[in-house]
Amino acid sequence: MPDFRFTRSPIDGARAARALADPGCGGFAAFEGWVRDENEGRRVGHLQYEAFEALALREGERILEEARVRFGLRRVACEHRLGDLAVGEVAVWVGVSAAHRDEAFRAARYIIDEVKHRLPIWKKEHYLDGDSGWVNCQRCAAPATAEPAHAHGPDQVR
Repeated sequence: MPDFRFTRSPIDGARAARALADPGCGGFAAFEGWVRDENEGRRVGHLQYEAFEALALREGERILEEARVRFGLRRVACEHRLGDLAVGEVAVWVGVSAAHRDEAFRAARYIIDEVKHRLPIWKKEHYLDGDSGWVNCQRCAAPATAEPAHAHGPDQVR
């Protein structure tokens, strides 16, 4: 059963991974998005996430179910933080279990890309210089696919 949730507590990726263990699966893949200390040349002190939770939960479950069917997943989950996060904390966690590694890898990528593109989640960065601002990725407005229409750097996670 797909499991999408929000939390205001730190995400425990090891605990979440254990919940997806399945003896019928030969592949497990997880993605963690971390709060980084710099964005577009500005030093970030911390950030906060807000969401339209009712809508995001429904759409998040829809994304996980799409991935389950499309990639033949046995288990799938995604957890996203809300509230204030410090640099280095996990902001989002995706985990999938599948019969084979290829499906697991592709499904994890599909899920994080769709979550970033489709869910009403907003990020506000608080900079070390005292300024702050809501982050908006204009390139994210392009239709999402299993292969992204644009490339984020390895550390650019919403």
